Amino acid sequence: MGGKGVIVFRTMILYFALLAVVSTPPAFSSPVGVVTKFSGDVYFRAKDNTAYQPIKAAMELSEGWWIKTGKNGWLELNLIDKSTLTLANHSELELTRLQIDKANKDGLFTLTQGKLRASVAKTPGLTSSIKFKNKNVVAGVKGTEFLMLSEGPANVFFGNEGSVAIQGHDDKEKTLLPQYMTQTTRGYTPIDPVAVEPNTQISAAKDAFEAVTRTVAPEEWLASDNFPSIIARWNITYGHYLADAGKYEQALQVFQIALDLTKAADIRCDARQERGAVYARFLGNLEAALAEYLLILEEYPKSVQAESALFHTGQILQELSFTDKAREKFQIYQRRYPHGKHKSTIETLLGILNK
Repeated sequence: MGGKGVIVFRTMILYFALLAVVSTPPAFSSPVGVVTKFSGDVYFRAKDNTAYQPIKAAMELSEGWWIKTGKNGWLELNLIDKSTLTLANHSELELTRLQIDKANKDGLFTLTQGKLRASVAKTPGLTSSIKFKNKNVVAGVKGTEFLMLSEGPANVFFGNEGSVAIQGHDDKEKTLLPQYMTQTTRGYTPIDPVAVEPNTQISAAKDAFEAVTRTVAPEEWLASDNFPSIIARWNITYGHYLADAGKYEQALQVFQIALDLTKAADIRCDARQERGAVYARFLGNLEAALAEYLLILEEYPKSVQAESALFHTGQILQELSFTDKAREKFQIYQRRYPHGKHKSTIETLLGILNK
């Protein structure tokens, strides 16, 4: 065979070898469940870093696959162990694994964003370990129904049946029982569970959550989109209660959860104002309080809360002996709010500073 023939022959061998590699089917992945219902914009992908594709009715989904719902998307998934997962809109879930053998049931699901109802079936005779997680929290369940919201770094849980063991980055678990809620953010230890009393703000929030994860998709998604802000607003009230009860660290965490749940300016300003008050009045940490008030002035200078934030900023600077900076803040207050609610107090403080 001539030189050119050898080159052609070797090229053909290489081509067919590459074709064989490309044509080799992917490794088998175990089935996890079947799509029983869906509506609106719902998508799936079979592995990380690939494009999402529209989901189909009665589609079988496997380990490692992802589901994503759009602004009006809703999906019900029946798992191979007869459990049911329901995803509301703006949600993303990885079916990380679900394996069942003669002795064990082991499952892991990763909710990176959104709202999920999990009805986990009991499997008598098997050792069961089913977990729902993201980078900040892990919820361990057995035969249980619960609701999980993941919004940014914050996570909120409501119990419906059974119990759920919830923990952040440490080993401290909180047990969630039916008609209780707990929450956490940024991997902190979850707060002590709170009873969901009828006819309360937190009960209304749970009702809204229930409505968007029932067995029928809602006709409109306003309640679902407002849900994180409803919880955040409740956190302002609850954090204030915790501070009055002397539970200052939990109060700070609850106010932080409110910040992480919503982009609503009024709620965020209230949360920062409350955090500043806890730091200044109860913990004596004036630097941390000052940081909270300065963030209000920086992020929301035209907010209703900016007036008090400016006053407290000057007051703290005076207590920290930054006399010139305190005087400057008080003078800015006088120009912006000539008839403000802190007018007389600032006149007195300026009189002291100007002596």
